[in-house]
Amino acid sequence: MGHVPPDAHTASPPAERHRARLLRYARLHASGDFHRAEDIVQETMLRAWLTLDELDRQGDQRLQAWLYRVARNLAIDAHRRDRAVPVGLVPEEPAHHGGETELADVVATRQVLYEALSHLSHEHREVLVHIHLRDRSRAETARVTGVPQGTVKSRNHYALEALRRSLPAA
Repeated sequence: MGHVPPDAHTASPPAERHRARLLRYARLHASGDFHRAEDIVQETMLRAWLTLDELDRQGDQRLQAWLYRVARNLAIDAHRRDRAVPVGLVPEEPAHHGGETELADVVATRQVLYEALSHLSHEHREVLVHIHLRDRSRAETARVTGVPQGTVKSRNHYALEALRRSLPAA
């Protein structure tokens, strides 16, 4: 991004006036991660641009409140996505102390996992792969698979539940 002349703010969209403060706000919610904060602000500005007609009519204070609420929700979603670890989907690698039994355990564990995954429907496996192996959001997964986000969320939930039921307790 280059330098923006001071008079350029009058010609920019209303949401642009709040970008610098919104970036500071997003950075607080992104635990200081500047790149994540920039992503949050970028997504917020995109959403503001997509709903520009509605936001223009609401006034500057409501626009600002809307921007901060969207940024906060995006930060929360990112945090949840980062900490979400599917229990039982991928077994932890055991510490190698140098024995053939450990390698055999790893192979057996993977075989059990593959067997459990094979009992899932294609749709459920597809959602698990996109979300947990390719690290895609529900929105990205929905776009790629061509199904609504709610369906992606539901398939992910039921697929993980089925895996938990079919995998033996550790």
